[in-house]
Amino acid sequence: MGMAIKLTARTKRLMERDRKVFLSTTRESYPFIADRGDGDFTYDMEGNRFIDFSSFISVYNFGVNANSEVRRAAKDQIDRLMHAAFTDYRAELPVKFGEELVTMFPRDFGRMFLSNSGTEANEAAIKFAQLFTKRQYVMAFYSAFHGRTKGSLALTASKAVQRTGFGPFSNTIHVPFAYCYRCPLKQTYPDCGYACVDFIKQYPLKNEVSGREVAAFFVEPVQGEGGYIVPPKGYFKEIKKITEDNGMLLVADEVQSGYMRTGKFLALDNFGVTADIYTMAKSIAGGLPMGVTMVRRSLGDIPAGSHANTFGGNLVSVAAAYALLKHVKRNRRKFEAMAKSKGRRIMKRLEQMKERYELVGDARGLGMMLAIELVRSKKGKEPAVKEREKVLEEAFSNGLLMLPAGESAIRIIPPLTMSVQHIDRGLDVLEDAIKKTNSEMLNKK
Repeated sequence: MGMAIKLTARTKRLMERDRKVFLSTTRESYPFIADRGDGDFTYDMEGNRFIDFSSFISVYNFGVNANSEVRRAAKDQIDRLMHAAFTDYRAELPVKFGEELVTMFPRDFGRMFLSNSGTEANEAAIKFAQLFTKRQYVMAFYSAFHGRTKGSLALTASKAVQRTGFGPFSNTIHVPFAYCYRCPLKQTYPDCGYACVDFIKQYPLKNEVSGREVAAFFVEPVQGEGGYIVPPKGYFKEIKKITEDNGMLLVADEVQSGYMRTGKFLALDNFGVTADIYTMAKSIAGGLPMGVTMVRRSLGDIPAGSHANTFGGNLVSVAAAYALLKHVKRNRRKFEAMAKSKGRRIMKRLEQMKERYELVGDARGLGMMLAIELVRSKKGKEPAVKEREKVLEEAFSNGLLMLPAGESAIRIIPPLTMSVQHIDRGLDVLEDAIKKTNSEMLNKK
């Protein structure tokens, strides 16, 4: 069970100061103020300890605040040289890191671009795909999240508020994803025979844009912000066929799902499909800013000057990423086993919660990228939006950190390295919060 946390006026005062100097972003309703972290736990400024089921938005895949190797590598690099203007000059460390990273990707991969975040990695992927194909349109899914800068925001279609006021977005075609719990076409898998794939071929690619004008189809192997939606096993083979038939490039956004989170380095590998371009960020530098856009070598190069940045290949971030990559490669089989065995353990508990509580409509995930979707009734599937906030707040008040996703889902993404004991304790806190909220919801009906 969790321990009830204690907050003082100090937390309230800092939140008020924060609001005065920062624009609104996506901060949660519960008053968490991060101070330090160590492995399975994070601590707020009041000294309260929390089990971290968020990995700080899937950044700390291998423990909160990375490990001593990663931290030491970053500290050592700070004393040597922090910034090397890597897209204008050269440095050895990013080359060594790049050579190691390439070995984690399928054969024929080996040209990459380094940036600072997932949205930048996807911006680069859009531009590269257009250069390689000499086409201008891109395709993406509803419920997708690829970032918030202008190009990647055109791909994003997770929540209307993320796009409101920033359009028009003229070069992106959106199509329905295989969200089988809430099928947009009111079908049932597997009887549907991938009706959502047929829809793409029969409507947008016939009525809206020729497939021969689409540069790339962007996919998240598991949709993240959209609700941790896992498509059926053979789904991406059908999508890959669409891209091959039309000469499009397949771009896999592995920003949240990649780097061992699903039990494989690349989440798309779970579906037996290889992309043409991969993007990665979040966990890759253990907590420091970094994005990677990795392209198939056979696609060629881009013209000098057509894309660059100031801080991509920042030596401190690369030092951390290189140390983490070496750690992951040494322990790859162990991390794969962790993600699968612990993921199964968590999923078993989530399925039990689904059986016990009207509030839990669906439990889903891959490896340790898991979620529950909350509903006001299993039959009607009305999203339980307010109830989700109550669950998150109740869990927080008892020492468990979690994040929402989609309209009414909660993501469960502890570090892969979290102990089974602490995972079970966190799940106990979560179930208590669900049980309490479920009871309140039913009593109101």
